[in-house]
Amino acid sequence: MTRDDIVLLYEFDRWATNRVFHAVSALTPEQFTRDLGGGFRSVRDALVHIVGGEWGWIAYWQEPSHSPAFLEDLWARHDSLFTPHAFPDLASVQAKWTEMEKGQTDFVNRLSDESLGRTFPVRATQLSLAHLMQHLVHHSTYYRDQIALMLRQLGARPAATDFHGFLEEASLTPAAPKTESRL
Repeated sequence: MTRDDIVLLYEFDRWATNRVFHAVSALTPEQFTRDLGGGFRSVRDALVHIVGGEWGWIAYWQEPSHSPAFLEDLWARHDSLFTPHAFPDLASVQAKWTEMEKGQTDFVNRLSDESLGRTFPVRATQLSLAHLMQHLVHHSTYYRDQIALMLRQLGARPAATDFHGFLEEASLTPAAPKTESRL
C-alpha cells in the first residue's frame, strides 16, 4: 500500500465518520445515550469508542519508543480521556473528534511510502504501519456499521458510508493539491 492509498483511505474514514455525526445529530439527547444493549451500549458509547480508538493508534504511531511504561501510560490516558460519561452530548463527542481529526490529518500528511514500512510491536508480533493503518479504518468502519444498526433501532435514518459513495462524491469535487511528504 502506498502513501497515496493511505491518504485516500483516511480521507474516506474522515468523510464516513463525519456523515455518521450528521446522521446522529437527528437524535434526541435521550436517544443518543439510550442503552440499546449492545457491546457499546449507546450511540454515544460507540462514537466515543471510534474517536478513542483513532486517538490511541495515532498516539502510538507517533511515539518513537514503545516501552512497557509508555504503553501503560497510553492506555491510562486513553481510559481517562475516553470514558463515555465524559461526553454528555453529541457536541462534546464531535469536539473531541474535530481535535483528533486534525491530528490524524497532520500525521497522514507527513507519511512517506518508506514510513509505511516501519514496524510496531503488537502483542507477540511486529506489524507494519501500513497494515495497522488499514486495521484502524476497518475498525472504525465496523463501529460505524454498529451505529447504523442503532440508528435503525431508534427509528432514525443512518448515513450511507460505503467506500464507493465516497469515491463517487470525491469524483465530483475538484482534486485538492497534493501535500509534501515529510517522513
